[in-house]
Amino acid sequence: MPFVKNHGRQYDIVVLGATGYTGKLTAEYISMHLATDLKWALAGRNSGKLKAVVEECQKLNPDRLPPAIEVVNLNDADLSVLAKKTCILVTTIGPYSLYGEHAYRVCAEAGTHYVDVTGEAAWVHKMIKKYEATAKQTGAILIPQAGIESAPADLITWTMAKAIRTDLGSQTRDVVVSLHKINSAPSGGTLATALSIWDVFSLQEIKEASSPYAQSPVKHKDPTRPKSSILQMIFGVRTVPNLGLQTTSVTNSTDVAVVERTWGLLSSTPSRKDEFYGPNFVWVEHMKARNWLHGIFIHWLLIVGGVLLVSVAPLRNFLKKRVYQPGEGAKREDTAKDEIEYRGIAYPDSEKAAGKAALCRMWYHGGMYFLTGMLLAEIAATILEDDIELDGGSYTPACLGQGLVDRLDKSGFRTDVKIIDA
Repeated sequence: MPFVKNHGRQYDIVVLGATGYTGKLTAEYISMHLATDLKWALAGRNSGKLKAVVEECQKLNPDRLPPAIEVVNLNDADLSVLAKKTCILVTTIGPYSLYGEHAYRVCAEAGTHYVDVTGEAAWVHKMIKKYEATAKQTGAILIPQAGIESAPADLITWTMAKAIRTDLGSQTRDVVVSLHKINSAPSGGTLATALSIWDVFSLQEIKEASSPYAQSPVKHKDPTRPKSSILQMIFGVRTVPNLGLQTTSVTNSTDVAVVERTWGLLSSTPSRKDEFYGPNFVWVEHMKARNWLHGIFIHWLLIVGGVLLVSVAPLRNFLKKRVYQPGEGAKREDTAKDEIEYRGIAYPDSEKAAGKAALCRMWYHGGMYFLTGMLLAEIAATILEDDIELDGGSYTPACLGQGLVDRLDKSGFRTDVKIIDA
């Protein structure tokens, strides 16, 4: 039986938003895979819906302790009481820019560890600036962007850098991550976030949060990102050795903020300094293109779609009414054949290791929201059970290191890394 830290609180883990699409999947994963003596609860506004989720969890695993039910509203008063009851709060209620700050704040203030599934980099940037100092005082470990955005990109980068450090005795220079395969449909929460972010943040705020190393706690000596050629800017397509034909990635702007923050945290966190990627670290993400036409289409779809969403508010309102609503998503049987795969290549920052590179695959057979539920639950379990040697503050998934990678690998999000001739 895993050793759970003695935290003195009523619950080990509380899932807030457990009646929503991602929240239910997270609760189901916990019921099937985490320790059977876990003290946990499901929280939300509707007791009837929460009871239905509890019953479903009991059907999946009748041998474990059932979760308790906590009925709360999304305000500081209710969530402050809830945060003081639990060691870890996992929240899946989005869009976070509209509904997330209460939970982030009360966890920072209560010394409660926090995990979320946001992909809103501008919101995370704001939360770090407002509440990290408080978390450092109370000991709260806050890990936002811990779902499909942006844990996989963060962890594959950390894994390649570790291989280079261990096998080649070098720090890491250039890293390219590819969203190699994804065929899951977005949930209502993801769509609501994409359509509402521009209603909350100004273009200037989003630009500031998206600037190179904006979320890093330390400055990079050359805070720029790789520049594309004119043809690449026009068509979006390029060929990357060992990764193949690539195009613009829909998740790059979200993932890069987390990876760059990890770079700074590994440099500035005493227990992680040996894992620092190196001063010349450069990172970029692409997406695998089936062919040139597909790559060009994806590139221009993202450009034109982005411009329209930013500039045409009536279009955003129109789309909000015609897509999955928050709490909705694909049925389990419809995702049985889904899969997601990341690939990456990283190069050492050392003359003696020249001509070598780390090549990595991370893959999962199943829907991306089932993977998100796994990520949230296993991150919470890592905090709860492992000696992670982190003080309070706002961290990233990769700061949990090999322990988290191993948990995920055993649970089906597989990792394979090797050193190759570049």
